Amino acid sequence: MSLKQTDKAKGHLLAAWELAQPDDLIEGFGEHHGLLGGLLEAVIKPQWPEDFKRIIDITYRFSAGWRRIHNPETGHDVADDLTTTEFAASMLAARGWTNQEIADHMHISPNTVKRYISTSLEKLHISRRQDLKQFMLL
Repeated sequence: MSLKQTDKAKGHLLAAWELAQPDDLIEGFGEHHGLLGGLLEAVIKPQWPEDFKRIIDITYRFSAGWRRIHNPETGHDVADDLTTTEFAASMLAARGWTNQEIADHMHISPNTVKRYISTSLEKLHISRRQDLKQFMLL
């Protein structure tokens, strides 16, 4: 995802999903939500909305303590008050993606992306998009 090779990333995610889904082995998707850079929202949510809800529940349970110090380089707290979608959009923004690129990837409008990013900035008490880097894994 960092290289903006979304088609390749989607293919790899779907291959993993095809292996995991028959045996209901979805915990790993929840445990790695943040690192998947919005792929779950873009690929899993539209086709498997009930599984997506379960993955998000796993994400919140798994990351309750871990997200308190999410960026080991800076030690900044992050994400306990961001929704998973705000977090995914913010992670991509921190990697230099434009609102249009994020919107295309997550299948939402650029205005919705703008709202997610603005809300994230507000919740993190920062004013510049560039400052998201200190709160995200890159």
